Amino acid sequence: QVQLAESGGGLVQAGGSLSLTCAASGSIFTINAMGWYRQAPGNERELVATINSGGAINYADSVKGRFTISSADSVKGRFAKNTVYLQMNSLKPEDTAVYYCTVWGYSAARTPFNHWGQGTQVTVSS
Repeated sequence: QVQLAESGGGLVQAGGSLSLTCAASGSIFTINAMGWYRQAPGNERELVATINSGGAINYADSVKGRFTISSADSVKGRFAKNTVYLQMNSLKPEDTAVYYCTVWGYSAARTPFNHWGQGTQVTVSS
């Protein structure tokens, strides 16, 4: 089994910053990609940002230039400490949502997996 431990989040005023951390642990052979999605009340879950083991990054248009995703190891091809970070700057009230960490990889048994964290609340007040 793979577990995801999310931390960070909370309440901040518009224009402020928050950071999120997600660490994967358990029966992991390799991680191919990690990322963050979010879901606001009444809305579908949507992509925020992803990063793969080759260092390729994908952002939602709504967060480009404000959010930065990074992994614990800048060396391409590895997720050192199996950890991903999301630095969120210039936050807006519309960023308010539950943020979910997700991971794709292969288990120690060499079977593919995709797991999700339990989510962490981010609230931006106007």
